[in-house]
Parts: sequence; structure tokens; C-alpha cells
Amino acid sequence: MKPIRLTALLADIDSGAVTPQASIAAAREAIDASDEALGAFVRLAPETSLAAALAATGPLRGVPFGVKDIFDTADMATEYGSPLYAGHRPWADAALVAMARRQGATILGKTATTEFAHMRPAATRNPHDLAHTPGGSSSGSAAAVAAGMVAGAFGSQTAGSVIRPAAFCGVAGYKPSFRLLPTVGMKTYAWSLDTAGLFAVGVADVALLTALLTGRNLAVAAVPLGSLRIGLYRSAVDAALTPEMREALATAARLLESAGAVLTDLAEPAALAEAREAQRVVQDFEGALALGHEHRTHRDGLSPALGAALDAGAATTPDAYDAARRRARHGRKAATALFDTVDALLVPSALGAAPRSLETTGDPVMNRLWTLTGNPCVNVPGLTTAAGMPLGVTIVTRFGRDREALAIAAHLEALLDNSPIAKATGPV
Repeated sequence: MKPIRLTALLADIDSGAVTPQASIAAAREAIDASDEALGAFVRLAPETSLAAALAATGPLRGVPFGVKDIFDTADMATEYGSPLYAGHRPWADAALVAMARRQGATILGKTATTEFAHMRPAATRNPHDLAHTPGGSSSGSAAAVAAGMVAGAFGSQTAGSVIRPAAFCGVAGYKPSFRLLPTVGMKTYAWSLDTAGLFAVGVADVALLTALLTGRNLAVAAVPLGSLRIGLYRSAVDAALTPEMREALATAARLLESAGAVLTDLAEPAALAEAREAQRVVQDFEGALALGHEHRTHRDGLSPALGAALDAGAATTPDAYDAARRRARHGRKAATALFDTVDALLVPSALGAAPRSLETTGDPVMNRLWTLTGNPCVNVPGLTTAAGMPLGVTIVTRFGRDREALAIAAHLEALLDNSPIAKATGPV
């Protein structure tokens, strides 16, 4: 199925070319046709919920939507990707789910997540090649958007769980500034890191979706870059990038420069390299507390990887956690200082394309830092390997400058769409 561009769908609904009923019927047909092989959804909404959504008013009426199964839903089970919560029915919707319903979105179902949004892969496959991972932990949401089942979906990121699956599946992923979107009713893993995010086909789509959900002035067009200053961020972990990802970054940089942006190389400050390592300590310590009941009473029901992570967190002393938090605070100050000389950063969304494996969700190392610092990040789709697998690059801006991140990312996406070199970035 062709992916559903939100901007085009809403224009068609507004003009009467497509009815909300026809839009939802087409999305349900796409799920029926493809999801047995893809595994993006773990359960579908009851007919009563679909009927109520189509009877509602709001700017998102007729928009098919997916919700990652760590967000509570009152009309469907919420199992957090764990058999420990089989059949669990929350009493109320999560705040974001309630916001989507209020704006008229039709929530078609719950999308697959890894176990408690950690690293154990869900059953979802990559729509571009079923032998490849779609990423994690928001695997189902990214895959459902890429496969044309929904126009938008909720995800979350504690390390790299919005940006990485968006990159692997070739869609736009938006991790807002920390706490711009509410996490009330979302299963907590690490409270100082957990960030709710969104997926849509393109950057303008995800920007419009966020604007309509929140009422914020975030909708963007691909505006001219003028003399914007773009920092090419050179991190301490860049040595692990694949050759294709290096070429993808170079391609994006050349296109930005050709459009008038001023590019500057930025070496990673020591405080930010240290902050990246601190993210792991913070995540494990807080995870062991947030999942303390599950860890203590159902240790045998957890996957080995999650059990080991919670063991490590439980063994971390408060002093070590506090030291990591201090490194995080220094890192946030250093991240803010980066934007004294540039307007945005261009960074890799992942080490490369999605691994050809269903036993891994990929490495979040390229995302950990920006989750810790809380900066807004947008995965820009449009680059591919020579074999046709998506590659993603990320635009990062100063904390709170989400509209700038989305606008610059939209312009870069437009440049990529019009560039033949973006479609085969592998070494020649």
C-alpha cells in the first residue's frame, strides 16, 4: 500500500474528494491485507470506538491513527509488550490518546512495542524488506505508517525509540523537546528520559499532526534556508558509522550547502561525550525503580536482556546515579552552548540502515545523547542505500526550538526528494 500523507488526506477530506468513512475503510483494508506478514498491530479497536470517532468532529476526523502499546487505552487492552500484562485494561486513556480522540482521530488499534519499551524485539518486520528489523521500541508505529496502514502514530523514546525506527522504516519521526508532549498514562521506564513522539510519512505531515493535536504553531512548509548555520556534529562514536551512512550525511550536507546554508564542523565537547555514557546509567537506575514491582515479583517472566538491565540498575548506587545526573546536567549546558554558533545540527539517525536480522532492534548509540539533553530531533526520510533500504539523518535544534527543527527538516526533505543522488548513497 502507498503511505498515507496526512497533508494530502486532510486536503482531500476538506474538499470532499474523500469522506472520513472512506479514509478509515481504506486504512482497515490495508491492515487486513498486509498486517499478517508485517505484524505492526497487536490488537484492533472495537467497532464502537471506530463509530464514535467517525461521529466526532475535529480537525483530524477521518485520519487513521496508531497508538504504541505502552500508552493506556480505555477501550483496548494495554499490555506494554509483556506477557505479564496480558489482557490488562486501563480505566482511562493516556493524555495523548485523549488528545487524539478530542481532535477527531480514529485510533485503529495498538501498535507493537518491545517489552516495556526496552530492547527485546517485537514481532514486527520492516515494510521495505521483511528480513530486516523495523527498529525499536516503537516498531509497530513506524512500520504501520511506512506500510500505509495509518497516517500517523504515537511512539516514545528513552534512548532511540522514535528516531531509529523512523530511519529504518523511511518515515518522519519527531522527538519533541522534553515534556512538550505529556507522558501521563504512558508506562514509565526512565522518568527523566521518557519522551513521547510522533510518526508520519513526511516532515510536513508530522509537523501538521503535532500542530493539530496540541494547538501549537508547529505546522511548517519547506521554507528557504537562507544563511542558516548548520553544524556537522562530529561525535566520539562516529567511527561505528557504516560507509553508506557517512555518504548519506555527506549528501545531506552538500544539498543544504547548495541551498544556501552555511556549514560548520563541530567537534564533540568532552561534556557531551560523557553525557552520552551517563544516559545508560540514568536509564538503568530509573528503570529498576520504575519496574521495581515487575523485577521483584516476576523476574522469571522478564526477558534475559531486560532482566539484566534491571539487575544492573538495581546494583547502581544512588551516588553513582547522582554523579550521572551531574554529567547529564553539564551535558545539557554544553548542548545549549552549541547553538551559540549554529542554528541546527545535522547528525546520523542510526549507525546505518536497518540490520538484516529480526533478533535485534539496532543500536541506539546515535540517539542517546539527544534524548538525555532533551533537544528536539526530527528524522528526515528520503535517503536510501544502493539496495533500497532507508537511511535517516536527523536535524537537532536548541531546546524549545521545535518549529525550527521541523522547518529545517522539511526543507532538507524537499531537497532530497528532488535529488537523484539521494536514492543511492552507497559507495561507488
